[in-house]
Amino acid sequence: LIARLPPFKKGGAGQGRGEPALLKKGYLCEKEEGMLSKVRSFALCGLEGREVQVEIDIGGGLPALETVGLPDAAVKESKERVRAAVRNSGFELPPGRITVNLAPADLRKEGTLYDLPIAVGILYSSGQLKFMPQDIIIIGELSLSGDIRPVHGVMPILLSAREQGFKKAIVPAGNQAEARFITDMEIYAPETLGQLAGFFDGALKLEPVANEAWDALKRTRPEAEDFSRVKGQAMAKRAMEIAAAGGHNILLLGPPGSGKTMLARALPSILPDLSFEEALEVTKIHSAAGVLDCSKGIITERPFRAPHHTASAPALTGGGPKARPGEASLAHNGVLFLDELPECSRAALEALRQPLEDGFITVSRVSGTVGYPARFMLVAAMNPCPCGNFGSRVKECHCTPSQINRYLSRISGPLLDRIDIQIEVEEVTYSQFRQEHAEEASASIKERVCAAREIQSRRFEKSGCHANSHMNNAQMNKFCVLSPQAEKLLKNAFNTLKLSARAYTRVLKLARSIADLGGSERIEDIHVAEAVQYRNLDRKYWQNGAQ
Repeated sequence: LIARLPPFKKGGAGQGRGEPALLKKGYLCEKEEGMLSKVRSFALCGLEGREVQVEIDIGGGLPALETVGLPDAAVKESKERVRAAVRNSGFELPPGRITVNLAPADLRKEGTLYDLPIAVGILYSSGQLKFMPQDIIIIGELSLSGDIRPVHGVMPILLSAREQGFKKAIVPAGNQAEARFITDMEIYAPETLGQLAGFFDGALKLEPVANEAWDALKRTRPEAEDFSRVKGQAMAKRAMEIAAAGGHNILLLGPPGSGKTMLARALPSILPDLSFEEALEVTKIHSAAGVLDCSKGIITERPFRAPHHTASAPALTGGGPKARPGEASLAHNGVLFLDELPECSRAALEALRQPLEDGFITVSRVSGTVGYPARFMLVAAMNPCPCGNFGSRVKECHCTPSQINRYLSRISGPLLDRIDIQIEVEEVTYSQFRQEHAEEASASIKERVCAAREIQSRRFEKSGCHANSHMNNAQMNKFCVLSPQAEKLLKNAFNTLKLSARAYTRVLKLARSIADLGGSERIEDIHVAEAVQYRNLDRKYWQNGAQ
């Protein structure tokens, strides 16, 4: 038919060949005013949210629903969920061709959080929704019945939206626990698409999510393993206290059954409580990774992550098709426990060297490059040999020197340099098990740790540093002042143990933490002596091997 029509002359009502004639005969439908709508939503890139405009256009042609703008499979499948949700909510899907554009088009759109803004845009474009605020962001997944389901990443999205000036947001009812801790925003949490439509049209009143006080919430957190249940191990407990006071990494070396895992699991019980800012950082990471408990809304205790020793490098540092955060980032502001350290993959262990130094991980994948914070305390445990009895006072070791050397060589020197404390854990005797006096509880140890951390908070105020282990060189020169006797002792230790430059700085930071526990302004020789003895394994095991 178009081929038989005469060419349209220049200057007419249209520019296409034969188009006015087709419009006149009714083969095409003229586009009516108000058929285009824009809904604001957000995409999550790592831990940062970026605004996405969901544009809906309803035009003539055969009924169809197409999504453009670099969507992934989950976004493309949203059209079937939206069709059923709109119909089952008492509305009609308008006839004609519906085009959904997710702008900016060069940003990859992932997940199911665009279901709700697409449905709202279709209802507004078709006139079934009379009013829709333009200064509000909308995220949520739709079920076939029209219920709004929770999605991942709500906390980082809302925080980014607030930073970009947004004051109102629509989130699923299942995510309102996360929204309670976002201040300076009006956040609404409808349960169904019909409820949201009634709210926009004014037929239904919806109250914003009420804020919850952090101080009242953190008192309800569960307690971790207590040090009072650990029998004996006075040296190891002292080392754990120093590690907690300065945020230092620690390696526990001892035979099987000596209590290494129990000591590691008790460490969170003596760490200072999370501040609200730290809790928000941790919750953002867990929300983006999809491991946050939606019923709690915010993480109230320091994370303790204990991946299996078969975990790969991407599992520890982050990765996958969507560049998700790994175990190191999930342990941010908490503890990463690696049991059976020599059994871990060499590539996985070496991948931890950069976050141990910088407290940050950059994950590069085809989908993009994202960065995640990873400031954690590393607690590692290992046996001294393959059979575990090398150096034991009770059991005999049957490993050959070459076997022991090969076993210990699985831990590289650069990784060992990044571990501040290396402590031997001996077997617990029967008399220690049956002793009548009670062991010191975590609560009393925590008081000393918090007092030392308070000194560091005042010392590093407004510097971005929170613990002695995070000091840079300029801060070390300013705050790690040695007495003459301490200077002499540290020099002898450096030459005798053949410490590297990194090991030297670790000893100095460790001595600063020991001095803080003792309430000393200056680092004395007794503090250096205790710090140096936690590097004795460099010489005893790794330098001399089994000789």
